[in-house]
Amino acid sequence: MPNPFEVVILRLSELGFFSFVLPFMLVSAVMYGLLRKSRIFGPPEKNVVINSVVALSAAFLVTASPVLLGIRIEGALSAFFLQAMVAGLIAIVTLMIVGFVFPPDLPKLINEKFKTGFFSVVLVAGGILGIILLVTSGLLAVFFPPGTGISALPEDAISIGIVFVFLIIGIIIIFGVGSKRGD
Repeated sequence: MPNPFEVVILRLSELGFFSFVLPFMLVSAVMYGLLRKSRIFGPPEKNVVINSVVALSAAFLVTASPVLLGIRIEGALSAFFLQAMVAGLIAIVTLMIVGFVFPPDLPKLINEKFKTGFFSVVLVAGGILGIILLVTSGLLAVFFPPGTGISALPEDAISIGIVFVFLIIGIIIIFGVGSKRGD
């Protein structure tokens, strides 16, 4: 006998809840927040309607793209969020363990050691992690549908390209951080 939660999830999937409603809600909320924060249309208190209309329009366009491109997005999105949550939990547990082992003034010590270069290293590491999650979750097929762009290349060419990108980023980090610290 199927689990009641299984039945509900399968029914919601049949109705398009995971392929349309949740991506629509996510994109509209993120777009609205970005429009309020960037203040493109002026003070957010005076332009609530404009921000809402632009965010809803962008969300409708994003929701329509999987249908127009013929892509199933819900599996890739759920895999992406699961992997991102696991990566976040690993980071939190690592910070907890570091907090137990190292002295209490660790943030000040790290700030003194790395100065401004540490933030750029964390930013680049987060970007690399995001790219890895994008590729491993299957969301790359959303940006490059099968038969076009990067997906038309052989897998060896893609792997070699990714290795070269990581090497270039590593060289930029090594020489960029070294020159900022005055070494």
